[in-house]
Amino acid sequence: MSFETLGLHPKLLQVVTELGYEKPTDVQLQAIPLALAGDDVMAGAQTGTGKTAAFALPILQRLMTLPSLTEQGIEDAKPQQGAKIRALVITPTRELAQQVYDSFIAYSKYTELKVAVAYGGTSMNVQIKALKAGVDILIATPGRLLDHVFVGNISLANVETFVLDEADRMLDMGFIIDINRIMKRMPAERQTLFFSATFSKQVKKLAFSILTDPKMVEVTPENIAADTVQQMVYPVDKKRKSELLAYLIGSRNWQQVLVFTKTKQGSDQLAKSLGLDGIKAVSINGDKSQGARQRALDDFKAGKVRVLVATDVAARGLDIQQLEYVVNFDLPFNAEDYVHRIGRTGRAGNTGYAITLMSLDEEWALKAIEELLDTRLPQQWLEGYEPDPSLIETVSVHRGASAEKRRAKSKSKIHQNRGKSTQRRR
Repeated sequence: MSFETLGLHPKLLQVVTELGYEKPTDVQLQAIPLALAGDDVMAGAQTGTGKTAAFALPILQRLMTLPSLTEQGIEDAKPQQGAKIRALVITPTRELAQQVYDSFIAYSKYTELKVAVAYGGTSMNVQIKALKAGVDILIATPGRLLDHVFVGNISLANVETFVLDEADRMLDMGFIIDINRIMKRMPAERQTLFFSATFSKQVKKLAFSILTDPKMVEVTPENIAADTVQQMVYPVDKKRKSELLAYLIGSRNWQQVLVFTKTKQGSDQLAKSLGLDGIKAVSINGDKSQGARQRALDDFKAGKVRVLVATDVAARGLDIQQLEYVVNFDLPFNAEDYVHRIGRTGRAGNTGYAITLMSLDEEWALKAIEELLDTRLPQQWLEGYEPDPSLIETVSVHRGASAEKRRAKSKSKIHQNRGKSTQRRR
């Protein structure tokens, strides 16, 4: 199959040819015809499978070929303030918003459609200027979008197509209230495209609350890691994780490594520690300004730094071509985040490596990941970095003591409740 068979406009076909797209990916092959037909779409696909083009190309074509609500004379009768956008794409993070915006700019090269992006961490004045100049398509994060809506810079009354991208991350980050506020300001008659890497019960509940007779697109099994990613777990004492990471990077000559930590402070500390070992590293997290985050990402992509240390929130949406190594310095709190993390590598058919450094107190997190993936991840003890046997014994004793304390506490509560019940009966 080729892009020509999907019924795309000649101007869009010219762009994809210039970008080197030879044939559509599975999600593009299934989603583009449905979106062009005006259907609501609920699509599940792993990161790196071409999801952005799957919704961007049909949106551009529909806006190029169909008259706007204003032109049709069916504009909302209520007076509206601000720029009247025709298509809205919501993303959970600034990095993903910028990435989607860049894609829309590239795909719309031979159209007259105007695209803008709005997210926090940058001046609103620049965004206001772009909105006043007229915008057809807006890519935004929920909080900054509502900031513009509340002060009258944007009207959502004429939105014809709404895209909720990375819906699972939206829920993880607590954006459900903002999403509901946004939904109330859009017309009921619209096309909605819903994209998510994973589909938990909560994600499905949200999808079916905002979609109308959706067409399903599921190109991979739920919550499964890509076959192109080779995974390995190295058990190691927590205090030696940084040392082991530096050893792996140096001895194996890894040149471009994306490392995940659980906390902002942890990402900064690890970048400094690697620097002391002679490995150039930078960190990105929610405490960094957008400018600092973008500079760090640009330096990493350009090869000026060897390691990019990131938290889950900051890393969602990172699109780094041919990234070979992803390291879980800390295991994630949510097992689904493991799938997102390792999805940064092994993209577009390339081979990737996902390395996990696991301390004893993280075994529960590994078990949750293995249950999600329905597989056992391979483990290997590296010579010189084997976990301290005394610590293993200490942890086992501590767990046993903790369990005994919980049982004793439970028994105490039962006796107390029985005593209270006896007193009440008296």
